[in-house]
Amino acid sequence: MTQTNVLVTGATGLVGRHVCCACAAKGYNVLAMVRANSDRSVFAGLPINFVDADLDRPESLPAAIEQADIVVHSAAKVGDWGPAEEYRAINVVALEHMLRAAERTGRLKRWIQISSLGVYPPRHHYGSDETVQPELHGLDGYTQTKAEAEVLLQRHMREHGLPAVILRPGFIYGPGDRHAIRRLVERIEQGKMKFLGRGDRLLNNTSVENLCDAILLAMENPNALGETFNIRDARLVTREEFIGTIAKYLGKPMPGRVPEAIGRTIVGPIERIAKLRGRKTPPFLTRAQIKFMTLNLDFSIDKARRLLGYNPRVDFQDGILAALDDITGKNPKPKAPQAAVSASV
Repeated sequence: MTQTNVLVTGATGLVGRHVCCACAAKGYNVLAMVRANSDRSVFAGLPINFVDADLDRPESLPAAIEQADIVVHSAAKVGDWGPAEEYRAINVVALEHMLRAAERTGRLKRWIQISSLGVYPPRHHYGSDETVQPELHGLDGYTQTKAEAEVLLQRHMREHGLPAVILRPGFIYGPGDRHAIRRLVERIEQGKMKFLGRGDRLLNNTSVENLCDAILLAMENPNALGETFNIRDARLVTREEFIGTIAKYLGKPMPGRVPEAIGRTIVGPIERIAKLRGRKTPPFLTRAQIKFMTLNLDFSIDKARRLLGYNPRVDFQDGILAALDDITGKNPKPKAPQAAVSASV
């Protein structure tokens, strides 16, 4: 039987590398889309085929996608700072090029779009489900263009019969994280971390292993086609548990607190000054950070459980410890036997 070709964009990122490994383990022929100068050592010894392409170079995308039966689109420009146009170029414009190229091949069976729970309105959520409409004027370029990307997907689904599934994970963590958890570790170790507000509201934590399970289900389950699903862990944690677990692991005291009202009062002037100065990196406080630290972010996964058969198996305490072990190099797990490397394509 002919193998199914699965193209994974953002293959060297946190989500992409886990998806590549999971698909290879299930017998798919994995096409890992990578930049020409990317570090591919994470795939050493695995049966992964590399496809050189870059979302910054639209002309490279048609050749990358021509052999794909399934696309898992996990690549994106991420962050909470910078002009929306910079995010839109990758998260929307490049996506449009890829969709058109995929549709021209005539072989695409399924497109799995990794979106974000950040597309929902920036307010408290207590079990919000997929009937709540995305917010097209987000707090930052990332969430705004993620919502715009969903609109683009929906249009291609209606007008061109694109066989797509949209997955909306929350805050993704796990082994291989190079950004969010690593920055938190650095700030806690340096004594620069502070709680903003009460700390007892829920985070939309999403283990990368649980997300990979959802992606495989979205690839294989016929009920998934044309649907949008919220994806998160079964048990959500408070910010106190989230930050406290990391601090305890590092042997550091629980960070102090800053009243939420103070943060909300000063964030506007902080952002305005940073923009006037042309700052390229985010200031120490942004509206997106206030959302992350203060809002109750509980989103329903009932639809994913019902239609996909999604049953999150990794609890936060296990997933975050694995992520911290990976970042710090503590308690390394023995490597599994590896298969021979496939040739690049």
